[in-house]
Amino acid sequence: MPVKIRRLTNKILLACNIIVVVFFLLACLAPYLNPRQYWYISLLGLGFAVFFALVILMFFLWLILKPKYALISAVALMIGWKSISVFIAFNKPVPFKDEKQKGDIRIVTWNVARFIELSKNNNRGSQTRIKMMDLLKQQNADILCLEEFQTSTDPRYYDNIRFIQKNLNYPYYYFSFDEDGSRLYYSSIIFSRFPIIDTGVVYYPRPTISEALIHADIKHQNDTFRVYATHLQSVQFQKTDYKKFDEITSRKDSILENSKTIFYKLRTGIYYRSIQADIVNQLLQNCPYPVLFCGDLNDVPNSYTYFKIRQDMQDAFLKKGFGIGRTFSALSPTLRIDYIFASNDFNIRQYDRLVRNYSDHYMLVADVKLIK
Repeated sequence: MPVKIRRLTNKILLACNIIVVVFFLLACLAPYLNPRQYWYISLLGLGFAVFFALVILMFFLWLILKPKYALISAVALMIGWKSISVFIAFNKPVPFKDEKQKGDIRIVTWNVARFIELSKNNNRGSQTRIKMMDLLKQQNADILCLEEFQTSTDPRYYDNIRFIQKNLNYPYYYFSFDEDGSRLYYSSIIFSRFPIIDTGVVYYPRPTISEALIHADIKHQNDTFRVYATHLQSVQFQKTDYKKFDEITSRKDSILENSKTIFYKLRTGIYYRSIQADIVNQLLQNCPYPVLFCGDLNDVPNSYTYFKIRQDMQDAFLKKGFGIGRTFSALSPTLRIDYIFASNDFNIRQYDRLVRNYSDHYMLVADVKLIK
């Protein structure tokens, strides 16, 4: 009897292993298939981390039970190596040096979530805003790319542009001043301590909910390089959606009913981000200068969005970071959706991720140097 049970168990595990491997390999296809036609593959791509973990688990399980079956997972991992290589940074952890090397350019990108508070007051949100400003100041960066940036010319609200210019010493900036209410403005912004000699903005097709793609051409010594900043279509999750996630995981309510809105928002986000990624890709290909690209792409590394925008640029995290590099504090510990990319005209010196629970995103910092 024990032999029959063991054989049955092995057959069940083998079937599960094959199913997991199939889903893992389909998820690995997500970067190569346009989500406007293959949205269901892109949805699987969002679950890459889960499938990857299951394949690893099955590999070690078979090493214990029946080593020859471990080859199934091993082959799958080899086939999916490109997706794995953008998911995990395999560098040795190195402390970030506060002092820049001579000639280095320090760049920061951060989704600041409107600095938490819009109105001038002394509540908890305003206290968090001050902490965020202090954290930005501590980096002593040459360039700041801030997504979900809010400012106002109404004295009842914070004029964050003027505050950063005066208190953080950034004389140059580019902001598209997209209205978000009477005398309230919202979009991505680029601050610089180096002169900005030209700027530009591209608005994504409506009805997408995203920030414009902005760029600033920056003069550094005798060179000019271009900095892009953007925030792509988000899934627009509200507090009720996060509650539905909790109910699904705890099985407090109908999984099907709670999944409908979440599924629709995920699919809509994937669809619009693919359009935006195509636009960004075309503009990057026609850029005449070395490029630093910063932004909240609202998509994981194993996605059409990431591969389409990054192309052959360097990912600062993969070059100098370590581990998975989560940048979004909610939902999953594997969500890396904020990036610093650099064209091959740059040498990436160091990279850091500052884990502070101020915004729902973590600040990213990198030191780069133009290659002569």
